[in-house]
Amino acid sequence: MRILITGAAGFIGQLVAKKLLDDEKSAHSLILTDIIEPPIPDARDSSRAQAIKADLCTESDSVVTNDIDAVYVFHGIMSSGAEADFELGMRANFDATRALLESIRKTSSGARVIYASSQAVYNNSVTLPVTESQMPTPETSYGAEKMMCEYLITEYTRRGFIDGISLRFPTVSVRPGKPTAAASSFISGMIREPMDGVKCVIPLEDKQWRHWLCSPRILVQNLVYAATDFDINRLAKFDRCLNFPGIGVSVQDMMDSLARVGGSDKLALLEMKDEPALKKILYSWPAEFDNTKALNLGFVRDTGFDQIVRDYVERFASRASVKGNVRTGPKVENIQMNAVEVAA
Repeated sequence: MRILITGAAGFIGQLVAKKLLDDEKSAHSLILTDIIEPPIPDARDSSRAQAIKADLCTESDSVVTNDIDAVYVFHGIMSSGAEADFELGMRANFDATRALLESIRKTSSGARVIYASSQAVYNNSVTLPVTESQMPTPETSYGAEKMMCEYLITEYTRRGFIDGISLRFPTVSVRPGKPTAAASSFISGMIREPMDGVKCVIPLEDKQWRHWLCSPRILVQNLVYAATDFDINRLAKFDRCLNFPGIGVSVQDMMDSLARVGGSDKLALLEMKDEPALKKILYSWPAEFDNTKALNLGFVRDTGFDQIVRDYVERFASRASVKGNVRTGPKVENIQMNAVEVAA
């Protein structure tokens, strides 16, 4: 397959690209694009990938070729970043996606498009567990931008311009590296930082606060399935939004897993401190989703948070490089934007 990945310099884009390039059964060729030239991951056959620097708002035609079979739409900025800067959020999350879809419509009509949407299209007033039949009611700019793009994906699919699906990501944890511009960034940090001997500040003082998440390993497995083996015709053209499988965990659950996998001494490196602007976003999201539809379609989910922590330790922890002795999540009023982070 010929596959385009936008936001390819981000964490998920790199993992998906590597997974596809490591595939021994199929010789996929990839176009990796971002606002910087994305690195080509070290994989079994990295020669089958090319990297292109492009601003999709104005240069999407330069990355869409007439032989593309599938497109992963990962570009954008995250929740607290979009809330802090409305114009940037609209440009990165909505305008760039519409421009990309127009290029696909004109150049590579009918390509499969896998759009990275988010659980943020819902607020916390919905009936739990959330199902796909419930109307999206976002309470953040990020959620609204994702919802608008979902409607574009469905309309372009209905018209036959693309063959698309919007996948509503849970929060992806545990991520390696530095904190991101997501309000939920601390969910990775409260595992990653203590494992590196570094303090992490949790921006709320509520151990019972729950959140919906999945591991990078399961997300990537499901994303590759969505482009390669999934029979998309099992979904009607007007029914192309799917809640991706995840698990619901509380702050206390995550602390317990950290202690079981990493040792109880790691808990001393966690500090709970309310950050009102971030709390407003965090409490706007529902914490439980019904996985039935996605599981019946062949997608999979994590077995528990202990396994997610073990996955991180086995795959990423030994490569971590940390400076300083404390890490905190982003403050809404003073955010450092990184537009190559995947919008998940």
